[in-house]
Amino acid sequence: MYKAKDFIETSQGLIFAVVADGREAGKVRCFLRYLRQDGQWRKVATEFANRYLAERHPQYLFHSQAFDATLHAVAEQDITRHYSPRQMLRQLLQGEASDHVLADLQHLCVLLQRDGIDIQHIGITGSLLIGMQNHASDIDLVCYERMVFHQLRNRVQALIAQDKCQTLNDDDWLASYRRRACDLSLDEYIWHEQRKYNKAIINQRKFDLSLVAAPREAAGKRYSKLGPVRIEAHVIEDVYGFDYPAEFAIDHAEISSVACFTATYTGQAQTGEYVVISGQLEADEHGVKRIVVGSNREATGEYIKVVR
Repeated sequence: MYKAKDFIETSQGLIFAVVADGREAGKVRCFLRYLRQDGQWRKVATEFANRYLAERHPQYLFHSQAFDATLHAVAEQDITRHYSPRQMLRQLLQGEASDHVLADLQHLCVLLQRDGIDIQHIGITGSLLIGMQNHASDIDLVCYERMVFHQLRNRVQALIAQDKCQTLNDDDWLASYRRRACDLSLDEYIWHEQRKYNKAIINQRKFDLSLVAAPREAAGKRYSKLGPVRIEAHVIEDVYGFDYPAEFAIDHAEISSVACFTATYTGQAQTGEYVVISGQLEADEHGVKRIVVGSNREATGEYIKVVR
């Protein structure tokens, strides 16, 4: 089973990050993150990745009927290696730490396991999953159980209070904000992020927590794009606010929910809050409408913002 946050590799020296659980038309939906050039692995940006595949490997460009969007996708027979976050974390915790990043990961997991948190529900993604970390790498943990994920968030809050972890400083927040390139002001971005407790600093290294819970929709559900939209509404349910994709039920005459496919706005709002939402309006085959935030990787012009 291929899950979001896994990585897959092909024989052409391409490594993709999986962006959706399961398969569609026999293909794993993903996004190109690394390619091998002159014997070296190179991390690539979105624009370059799209252009590179169009020019060199158009077979990995795919129009998803489920998302009504062009994605990267790899047929299962073309996958030469599947990187599993849970399996890799088990390996990294059992062995000796060969660098400072691994040492910080192991120390963090010891802290998180205290108070009864089950590490079996957690994996490692990002550069550590594929062994491409460097001295400046972040630690990207992924959790597969919603209840455990919220226990982890509470644990991070407690570790910060105990000064065993630290909140991001001004430079850290600015770097995170620039990396996200979101349509919020810096102050707005920081205010929303600080209350999520899904990122912090350990030994001067940033770590992130993300959730990949079991799919809530039946496979094969399809959406059609209706165009850009901007609305204001109250959030009436945030149970799935940290899922991938995140989902917020809203009180609106025509639109039932917001689905968020970018980590920038995961956990962005809480039940009872009034929000401004900008994104792409979609409808399923029954005419039920939702707004998608993160219809492309950068989510330009798309956002969820709490009205304070």
